[in-house]
Amino acid sequence: MKIEIPAKVNFIVNNLQLHGHEAFVVGGCVRDSILGKTAEDWDVATSAPPEEIKRLFRRTIDTGIAHGTVTVLVDQESFEVTTYRVDGDYEDHRRPKEVTFTKSLEEDLKRRDFTINAMAYNEEKRLVDPYRGMQDLNLHLIRCVGNPIERFTEDGLRILRALRFSAQLNFSIGNQTKEAIRQLAPTLRNISVERIQVELVKLLTSDHPEVMRDMYHLGVTKIILPEWDDMVKTEQKSLHHMYDVAEHTIQALRAVGKDKILRLVMMFHDMGKPHCKTTDEKGTDHFHGHGEMSEKIADNVLRRLKFDNDTIKKVTHLVHYHDYRPAPSPRNTRRAMNRIGIDLFPYYLAIRLADTKAKSSYKRIEKIESILEMRRAYLQILEKGECVTLQDLALNGHDLVNLGMEQGEGVGLMLDELLELVIDAPEYNTKEILREYVKRKVG
Repeated sequence: MKIEIPAKVNFIVNNLQLHGHEAFVVGGCVRDSILGKTAEDWDVATSAPPEEIKRLFRRTIDTGIAHGTVTVLVDQESFEVTTYRVDGDYEDHRRPKEVTFTKSLEEDLKRRDFTINAMAYNEEKRLVDPYRGMQDLNLHLIRCVGNPIERFTEDGLRILRALRFSAQLNFSIGNQTKEAIRQLAPTLRNISVERIQVELVKLLTSDHPEVMRDMYHLGVTKIILPEWDDMVKTEQKSLHHMYDVAEHTIQALRAVGKDKILRLVMMFHDMGKPHCKTTDEKGTDHFHGHGEMSEKIADNVLRRLKFDNDTIKKVTHLVHYHDYRPAPSPRNTRRAMNRIGIDLFPYYLAIRLADTKAKSSYKRIEKIESILEMRRAYLQILEKGECVTLQDLALNGHDLVNLGMEQGEGVGLMLDELLELVIDAPEYNTKEILREYVKRKVG
């Protein structure tokens, strides 16, 4: 097997070898290359100690010198070069307290998380695979190196990494590894929420977000996202639904694009339903007010996981409006664009479409046609440049003051009134018509 190593990475490997040291590309770049994927990061492992790495390359940065990692700069690109090491005790369930450098590549690979990430390669020896990573790639299997209890005890984040790789690669998780996840899921309480957030987003934006089912069955959501467990227990007895709330959410995740905002909205859009459920005398379930409740839960969870404010604002706003379904007339579309925002409106349409596809077949064609009709109206409104926001209004606050209005709250109220007028009748959005309207109103 031959892996095409980028020239700058090969320069690093060759330079270390020319000076009598072993050097290999390792980890994810080897895995991805074998799978025919484009490797994002190229990491190098070497028998050379950190001081020797720094001596052999002109430009370096001590990024993790205590753990043997030096960043080597080649032109404008940076590459991590790490000395072979054996990890000491993991006192914080995340990183070893200390490391011991070694000359053994196999010992270095032994400390890694999964067999598919414990392979090394260079052009001289080709593939080095002491823990059968290639076999597991062929079997589409996620399996820990050595004892999975030990690997997850060392670093609890590896639990989420296993699930994330399963979602990204569409691989199964080995039985022993799966049982260790089930046993040690509570240790995720020791992991920083920022790191949990990163892994959760990677899983959600993968090709297989349905791995959320495994997260639930293995007890992981109970620790990091207990709100999900409430959805699993909530049935939806209605003509419009065919799944419980959690399974509907999974189907909606699969039906929407792999965009971070879209996938987060779909995860949260019905999370309020367990708190809003009522059942009528005919046995039909209803979830009145679930949009507002879902918005509140989304805000709480996103803040708990320390998402940035922009993401929180967009996701919660879209969750609030996900079930907003006006008749798809041009007037209603302009009003919806005003409420939701022009930038977020394409997200809103995509969310409604995915939500509909994840429901039962009851009136599905009519529902989808209504969404598509609103999309056509939206595109026509953009093409015509019709006014849907104050920024597009033909008059502004200065114009109103020049027409005799006093500065203050009244100006803002009049602008809102004018906007309502032109949303209903776009042809009125001219300076002349709006000036006459204002003159009549203020006398």
